[in-house]
Amino acid sequence: MTTVSVSRLHFPITTLGPGRRAGLWLQGCSIRCPGCISVDTWEPGTGTVPVAELLDRLNVIAGEADGLTVSGGEPFEQPDALAAVLAHWRAISLTSTLVFTGRELGEVGGWLAEHPGLVDALITGPFRSDLPQTLALRGSDNQRIHALTAAGAGMLSYDRVATTADRRLDVAFDEHGHAWLAGIPARGEMARLRRVLAAAGHRTVTSDMVGALS
Repeated sequence: MTTVSVSRLHFPITTLGPGRRAGLWLQGCSIRCPGCISVDTWEPGTGTVPVAELLDRLNVIAGEADGLTVSGGEPFEQPDALAAVLAHWRAISLTSTLVFTGRELGEVGGWLAEHPGLVDALITGPFRSDLPQTLALRGSDNQRIHALTAAGAGMLSYDRVATTADRRLDVAFDEHGHAWLAGIPARGEMARLRRVLAAAGHRTVTSDMVGALS
């Protein structure tokens, strides 16, 4: 394994776990949950870079980050790259790791057994637009937080009903001037954002719209 497909890497992220975290989104997802707001991360094989390049970029961030959050896409569809990233983070940082997956705990149990201690906390389960969204750090109430290490036990503070503060979003801009949002918006927030921007005279296309049109 010498390459990895990356959607984006950003620091700091404040809406996907405690503190100012490094946020890594791996590219490619075959689960493709209806209503997903990250349709742009579905296509596999794009954004491919050498693993060494990604690890070098993490080196720059690690000294200031309060942890690493990995999402996607579906991180476990690049299992070797995921292991390399998390093992490297363990080598350069004492901070916590949080991984989001659309798979259930039993589906990734083999990987976790092969790589003990690399994931402190895991949020599992596919996004279900037909279910309520009342819980912190989750898009639908079927998703579960699992503390896998002592450090991960701190993430259980999110195992509660979401507050308004939990629906904050980080806003970042890429080199092309495209804006993207990090976090877990409340239902309908993306549509409301489009309406607000349209009222101000802006035309917007968001990744959830792309999914609906494809």
